[in-house]
Amino acid sequence: MIAIIKYNAGNIRSVLNSLRRLGYDGLITDDRSEILAAEKVIFPGVGEAGTAMKYLKDRELDRLIISLKQPVLGICLGQQLLCRHSEEGDTDCLGIFDSRVCMFPLVDTVPHMGWNNFLSVRGPLFKDVSPDDDVYYVHSYYAEVCSSTTAVCDYILPFSAAMQKDNFFSTQFHPEKSAGTGEKILLNFLKL
Repeated sequence: MIAIIKYNAGNIRSVLNSLRRLGYDGLITDDRSEILAAEKVIFPGVGEAGTAMKYLKDRELDRLIISLKQPVLGICLGQQLLCRHSEEGDTDCLGIFDSRVCMFPLVDTVPHMGWNNFLSVRGPLFKDVSPDDDVYYVHSYYAEVCSSTTAVCDYILPFSAAMQKDNFFSTQFHPEKSAGTGEKILLNFLKL
């Protein structure tokens, strides 16, 4: 079973529907025992960092997420919350990735919304994926490039399009909304 962490931060249903299209069962939950028992965990999100972290802390899901040993995939806000700190609401996050989350400089359209490819990709999420493949983004904040970065995208500046440390994986883009490329990336995660 794949647990999809519920923490009142958007796009959960689209992730569940994407899993079903790929032939997998998912369970939307904030129940600690269900999350611990899951084979894989998806940590999606569309929303605001401070509010999301408060929900996680109020339910002690922050400590639970950090302790997980099975593969975990953070998506969009989920990636940002796996980082050390977010400028959005001056929020301390989970600290899995040693990266700051910053707002894009307002020198171009923000949010970054739409299809974009990569400068580089590496790691198991990107098996059979080319840097020229496009994925779908919707975000105003980005994780800085760091040692955990596995894919880089350039919009205004280079940022972490994906990250990995140990059993924690993440994407700033939405694989569930990224057509065939997104399905490949989700399948690569599900087959870990």
